Amino acid sequence: MELLIVTGQSGAGKTRVINALEDIGFYCVDNIPPALLGGFADLAYAPSAARRDRTAIVIDARSGKMFRELPDALAELRRRHIPYRILFLEAASEVLLRRYKETRRRHPLLEECDGSLEDAIREERRLLMPIRQSADYVIDTTSFSPSQLRGRIVSIFEGDIVPMLISCLSFGFRNGLPHDADLVFDVRCLPNPYYVPELKEHDGTEKAVYDYVMDSPESHEMVQKLEELLAFSIPLYQREGKSQLVIAVGCTGGRHRSVAVACRLAAHLRQLGYKIELSHRDKDRR
Repeated sequence: MELLIVTGQSGAGKTRVINALEDIGFYCVDNIPPALLGGFADLAYAPSAARRDRTAIVIDARSGKMFRELPDALAELRRRHIPYRILFLEAASEVLLRRYKETRRRHPLLEECDGSLEDAIREERRLLMPIRQSADYVIDTTSFSPSQLRGRIVSIFEGDIVPMLISCLSFGFRNGLPHDADLVFDVRCLPNPYYVPELKEHDGTEKAVYDYVMDSPESHEMVQKLEELLAFSIPLYQREGKSQLVIAVGCTGGRHRSVAVACRLAAHLRQLGYKIELSHRDKDRR
């Protein structure tokens, strides 16, 4: 039996996540008050014909002031030794503001924040911080399309859940750090194809750019040391029970060096038998 609690910021994509979970066999219940969590968990784990193997429950700020009871409800599950996992969704404040303006939906905390959407987002983020810190999975949907978000959910939860999902992400420092990164590697010290006219308009997934970055002695040595660091540290993260590890590789714009190195690290980790997700946040930005 698997009990998954889905929570996070309003507007971060919980509805799309629930749809994806249903598609891969979860029984999903949306928007139950935290006070009912214990009773629902009893039903979920009851030895009966109606028992579901995989159940997901959404609990969020739509519960109003009752939402503040969620930490206590989770503590009660732990006290009763009822196993569960938490999937937490978040996004950058400016993206949440844009999504609310586009959909014209009403934020659950808008009224108690005197009608200020910015204050409602800020207050919800503050309330959720203790839950985020204890989450098993944290997904930042800032730069995700609906299909990318669905793909991330399927890659994590479809079939048998593996001990750890490793996400290799390239990015550009000028566009900000990824919010969900666990490890950040700065490769701005490597040779830059941007200054080679015939490579400038291409990216690190293309052989010419990849070879330019990876063929230099400093790149070879740096990547080798990064691979050694990951070989040492990933088993330590697994031993601590971490189920998701986000490795972010950054260069200036996120188009050349970081893309090439992220591809190299992802290929290396796949060869070691890890489940890998590779994405390039800023590769197509101009």
